[in-house]
Amino acid sequence: MGLVLADDLLGRGLQRIQREVDEAFDGFLPVPEDARAALVKAMRHAVIGGGKRVRPLLLVTVAQMYGVAREAAIRAACAIEAIHAYSLVHDDLPCMDNDDLRHGKPTVHRAFGEAVAVLAGDALHALAFELLAETNTSADPFVRAELIGCLATASGHKGMAGGQMMDLAADGAQFDLHTVTRLQQLKTGALLGAAVEMGAILGRVPEEGRGPLRAYARDIGLAFQIADDLLDHEGDEAAAGKALRKDAAQGKATFVSLMGPEGARAQAQALGEQAVGHLASHGAEAELLRALARFVVERDR
Repeated sequence: MGLVLADDLLGRGLQRIQREVDEAFDGFLPVPEDARAALVKAMRHAVIGGGKRVRPLLLVTVAQMYGVAREAAIRAACAIEAIHAYSLVHDDLPCMDNDDLRHGKPTVHRAFGEAVAVLAGDALHALAFELLAETNTSADPFVRAELIGCLATASGHKGMAGGQMMDLAADGAQFDLHTVTRLQQLKTGALLGAAVEMGAILGRVPEEGRGPLRAYARDIGLAFQIADDLLDHEGDEAAAGKALRKDAAQGKATFVSLMGPEGARAQAQALGEQAVGHLASHGAEAELLRALARFVVERDR
């Protein structure tokens, strides 16, 4: 497929998934007419109208490669996006990164206050597993249980939260490239990997048949974070919709500080190409995954 056609395929895919995820969260989160209203409004602020939706796109694309109904895949995609959103709400708090801007709008604690932001993150975390436990996601209880286990592991101390702890410890620390790679495999890569894995679980792909997809997810996960480090180093805040240049100010080791901008860029490109190579056994049904691998490397936000 030519570059123009691949870009058009990805553009349409991202626009569709962004619309579908927003519509789904709108349905999942009606605002109650009681004292919980502020909490639900804060949750909606966090999950509706922002974000690239890379994780949902990964999950839905893999699921549909194996014949899963799109409606069921969207529900699972919203579960992983709820976890991602909760982590950002908590990350942005003054006790963590103390950020004022997320997706080009005020962070949840700036818009609703710190206490509500903490509760909104907690409630989004719970919503994720509520969605996966419901039969509308899968009629098969074993599939639902595996989805829940996969997302729980990717979210906790063995995954995203563990990576966030390493990131907190990185302030002023002299982490080497191996440690930074491990940090990012947990903090960023775990949920990206879970998105691919959950799509395969929904599609009833046996565990021994998921190797190439896992390798693809591992490579785009690292490429994604290298691109994020490059964005933090040299990107435009208006386009990114968030504060940049924070890592250097905090003295954190990053792929850019350890490899240099050109070395980091070359590594991201190599990882993107390697990720595409893992899809060699798939045909046109995986074209969106191939286009996404390139987008991850070249994105500017």
